[in-house]
Order: sequence, then C-alpha cells, then structure tokens
Amino acid sequence: MHTRMFVAAAVGLGLVTLSACGSSSDDTASSGGSKTVTLVSHDSWAVSKSVLAAFEKESGYKVKVLTDGDAGQAVNKAILTKDNPQGDVFFGVDNTLLSRALDNGLFQSYEAKGLDQVGGAYQLDAGKHRVTPVDYGDICVNYDKKYFTDHKLAPPTSYDDLIKPAYKNLLVTENAATSSPGLGFVLGTAAKYGDGGWEGYWKKLKANGVQVVDGWEQAYNEEFSGSAGGKKAKADRPLVVSYASSPPAEVIYGDPRPSTAPTGVADGTCFRQIEFAGLLRNAGNSKGGKAFIDFLISKRFQEDMPLNMFVYPVVKGATVPAEFTEYGPAAKDPETMDPAKIADHRDQWVKSWTSLVLK
Repeated sequence: MHTRMFVAAAVGLGLVTLSACGSSSDDTASSGGSKTVTLVSHDSWAVSKSVLAAFEKESGYKVKVLTDGDAGQAVNKAILTKDNPQGDVFFGVDNTLLSRALDNGLFQSYEAKGLDQVGGAYQLDAGKHRVTPVDYGDICVNYDKKYFTDHKLAPPTSYDDLIKPAYKNLLVTENAATSSPGLGFVLGTAAKYGDGGWEGYWKKLKANGVQVVDGWEQAYNEEFSGSAGGKKAKADRPLVVSYASSPPAEVIYGDPRPSTAPTGVADGTCFRQIEFAGLLRNAGNSKGGKAFIDFLISKRFQEDMPLNMFVYPVVKGATVPAEFTEYGPAAKDPETMDPAKIADHRDQWVKSWTSLVLK
C-alpha cells in the first residue's frame, strides 16, 4: 500500500522486500511439489526476516516472493496470468480494485484459520471468503508543519478547506488513473460529496491550483516540502495526498531522528483503504498457500507489519508501535465506500476526473 519512503533505511532494518521478479522452471516445480509457496505482490511488500524464517521453520515451506510494480499493475498482471499464475497467493488487492479481481475469478475460496479474530468491518467478502483482510490504512492529505507555522496559517482539516483561497497552489496529488492514493483521494471526495457533487468540488480544486503528478513517489519526495527524504531542492507544495501513517515514517526514518513528526494529517480528508490476500484460483501449491494466508493474519505477522509496510493490523488485540499511536493514529471517521459502488462507478469516475482536471 504505502510506497517505501526510504528504501535504504528499510533494507538496513532487515526486511524482506522481494526475492525475485521472475520464476524459473525449477521454482515452479518445487512449488508444485509443495515445498515452496510463492507469493505474488506489489513492490511495497515487506516482512522482517526473523518473522518469515519462523513461518518457514514451523510450516516446512520455503517462501518465494515475486513483486511487480504498484498495486494496480500487480492486480492487472495477476488477472492476465490467472490461468497459469505466477504463484500461489496474491497479496495487495485493496477495496478500490477488489471488484476487478473478484469479477475476473482471480481467487478460490478459503476461510483462513483465525478469521474470527479479524474485525467484521474489514471482511468485505465475508460470505464467500475469496479474499482475506490483512491490513488497512487511510489515504489523507498530509501537511508540512513548518510551512504553516512560518506563514502563521492554520493547516487544513477538511475537504472543504482545500478549496479556500488561503490554500491556493499548495496541494499536490496523484493521478487517479495511475496511482492508488490518487484514486483513493478521488473516491474520498465522491463519498463525501456524492454522485452529483464531487465533480463540482474538483472544478473548484482545480481553480484553486491543485497540482497533479503521476504517482506517490513524485508527489511526496519531489513536490512536497515536508518530506525529509525529498530529492527536489525547491519542493514548494506544503500539502500532499499521502497516508495517515506517513508522519511516523518521517520520525522512524529521520536522520537524525526528530523528536516530533515534521508533518501532520488533515483528519477530515481521509479515505479508508483495506488490503487483502487471496489464494489464486489455479495455484500449484494450494496447501502451502492456505498456510501462508493463515500466517498473514497471525498475531506475529500482524504486529510485525506496521513498521515494515506502514499499515495497521486488522486482527483484534494486535498491538501497534508507540510511534503509530503518537504520530500516525488511524483516522477517527474516514470516508468509506461499498466495493460494489466502486465497481459500478470507478472507471467512469476516473474518466470524468481526467477530463475535468487534466484537460
């Protein structure tokens, strides 16, 4: 979900981010022989080596990881290869793209062990169990605290604030057609203002100088003035569409580590994203795949996950790091939308948004 903010730091923490980007015939054979379970995911997959090693030791399976771009790219490729899948389990389809995966028959049904400990609000396919909820996060506007302090301006707190003259030319967001957070932000406005109102809102946002770039990496690390990992010396946008978990990432990966987060979250601009894993329909190693899905909702993995992928656990009683509680609590009242409604409107909304904002 959350693009790694500082990859070098993550690698230094001993995370397993990916093993390969292709599959040899030997790997495929071993997977078929049930000694290897192959996970297909997006580039943001990460797990501590010790946690993965414990699963491998206890289950007897060796885990191979194949990553392929962002969530949208990975889902589309999985659909195209569903008759001869790259692996056994797919992790990383979220509620904005869930219907596309389900409608294309990507997954087979499996009710994971421990699912009764997952909050009901996250079980969007509860009746059929084609996917298992693994994590959630909130797409929100982040702000550069220093900018607003220096300019003696209160940071925005809502969607309505973003179209006020005081915030003209301050916001950068991602292209809804090419970026998961960009799409989530548009869906948040559709949930907030309804079918007849979101387009009018975006007309006002465009008139107020919103900047649109292709993806999160460019928006956050090149255009956003509050990013400590930024690569652009003259980044001049103090508002960016990112995640509620971005402020703790700024603290954890800060060098030197700051005593407080340099960025904040406009709590009234959040859209809840839930991420799922599923057993691929034609998996060569279904038994191993089921064991791996059970592992994803184990307390050990759920408590390891926040500092690796900067998302929140879905299992009841799983604790989150102190940095999350202090610097990146989940939104209290995020916008949400039924996946069926997203399915019905997503493509047309993106088309309309593109015509409104990019042309």
